[in-house]
Amino acid sequence: MQPRILGMILLAALTQSACAKADAPAKSGGWEMVWSDEFEGTELDRTKWKPEISCWGGGNDERQCYTDRPKNIKVADGLLHLMAHKERFTGPERPPEIAEKPNPKKTQGFTSGKVRTLGLASWKYGKIEFRAKPPKGQGTWPAIWMMPSGNTYGGWPRSGEIDILEGVNLGAACPTCDGNVGENRMISALHFGDFAPANKFVDTRVALPSKMLPSDDFHIWTLEWGEGVMRFYLDGRFYWEVTADKWDSASPLAKSNDVAPFDQPFYIMANLAIGGRLSENNNDKGVAATVTPTEFLIDWVRIYQCSEDPQKGLACMQKAKRDE
Repeated sequence: MQPRILGMILLAALTQSACAKADAPAKSGGWEMVWSDEFEGTELDRTKWKPEISCWGGGNDERQCYTDRPKNIKVADGLLHLMAHKERFTGPERPPEIAEKPNPKKTQGFTSGKVRTLGLASWKYGKIEFRAKPPKGQGTWPAIWMMPSGNTYGGWPRSGEIDILEGVNLGAACPTCDGNVGENRMISALHFGDFAPANKFVDTRVALPSKMLPSDDFHIWTLEWGEGVMRFYLDGRFYWEVTADKWDSASPLAKSNDVAPFDQPFYIMANLAIGGRLSENNNDKGVAATVTPTEFLIDWVRIYQCSEDPQKGLACMQKAKRDE
């Protein structure tokens, strides 16, 4: 074979290898993968995800209707695309599990996408990991987060909420941010306590070591969750730990339970919100006129549980901590 042809074959092989998705290890540090979606193919896997159809704004005065249209939710190029557009749309006010009967209609000025594993899959303790590229722009609010599947301790937030990734107004003005690119911090948070206005939360903001925008490329977020402790990582770099002495539930069912409410199965969801109090009240304020169309890209989502300690998940977390 001629050297030039051989070189072209080797180059093609290397390029294909570099572009291919990294294989997910079945086991790593005692963590065993129990659920995943690599978003291959051309359609959303509805055995794993249910799109939410609602226009209520998530309780945060968000401006979008979530729809089940290809315009807002698409699987293509090995990615889940959650896409937001500026358009008037009328749909059911609330998702079915919290809807009145009959469910009233509501009209919003934007549409977008949201998918959930509610009713399909949930997990108590484990490692939740995903690779994603959030959008930038004033008024964007992408998130990947978890809610309790059973509300054992009552309605929000008595049964808790786990926010792994929230990107709010990335690239917008931020005088307190380190770097010269504007808002470059991602948010992680836990919500708990009693019914509003007695609800509580703890949160943190994390920037990349480079201080560049997280919206410039794909990054990997990881939550390791065991009995009484949660640890958060960005691209394998530890940035936050929350222990049970920092959370609580006002539910009578949580008395004498030091780890409630985060000791129950939670499901996972991903969405791209437009507007809402957290985004519109910060940075450049409001929703930028040119922020849409925009999209939140998710490469994969993988869930692991600790094969050595399935009841508490702590053995695998302790190994990870020692390895840091």
